Amino acid sequence: MTQPTNATTSQTVVFFTDTTLCIGCKACEVACKEWNQLPDDGFHLTGMSYDNTAALGASTWRHVTFAERPDGQGGIAWRMMSDVCKHCARAGCLEACPTGAILRTEHGSIYVQPDVCNGCGYCVPACPYGVIDKREDDGRVFKCTMCYDRLGAGQEPACAKTCPTDSIQFGELDELRTRAAQRVEQLHADGFDNARLYGEDPGDGVGGAGAFFLLLDEPEVYGLPPNPVVTTRDLPSMWKHAGVAAATLLVGLAATFFGGRR
Repeated sequence: MTQPTNATTSQTVVFFTDTTLCIGCKACEVACKEWNQLPDDGFHLTGMSYDNTAALGASTWRHVTFAERPDGQGGIAWRMMSDVCKHCARAGCLEACPTGAILRTEHGSIYVQPDVCNGCGYCVPACPYGVIDKREDDGRVFKCTMCYDRLGAGQEPACAKTCPTDSIQFGELDELRTRAAQRVEQLHADGFDNARLYGEDPGDGVGGAGAFFLLLDEPEVYGLPPNPVVTTRDLPSMWKHAGVAAATLLVGLAATFFGGRR
């Protein structure tokens, strides 16, 4: 792995998820759990339609969301999407980690080293997507690794390999951005005026994401924040102001000390 950094490279690989192709089969969830040997989620009913995992978490690195929407003709349209860690170009979790447990790999993905994580949890609120989570048994955090071990062997992540409809696509950043833009143009031409991309814009609040999506509805319908912002964005200015305040305090103390001696 590379040293901790918060910048993508020309070798960056990403997920592109076309929600129009998702059939809600959850094959990606199963493949992710099997390959990464993740524990089950309790096998309990959540009351959330066909969703038995409810959300991304320390033991659920892929999560298929289900949402029912009016189709405008008196019926129901399904909005299904396989959600995952966004592997942000500017990752708040990485910036908040005090131990160096979280780093960016040579593939551009964000990776948590479980043997270095001390369970402080600073990264949890730093994620604008609510992805990273702590396990109750030992307190350490876990999330999608983008199947780092498979990438090292020249294989694609298990979820993308398993997806039967190619809703989850994996490849180089520029190639998938181009493919995604072409898909949006095709859908617009077919009358799907609401088709839009989410997460691919390097000018957004996280500098673009390593997992972006083609949506047919508002991001909130899929459980995504409309305007994600890296929570550590103000840290540099905060440290600057803190430094100025500390220097001012020291000057004041020095003036008081030397003035008293006179």
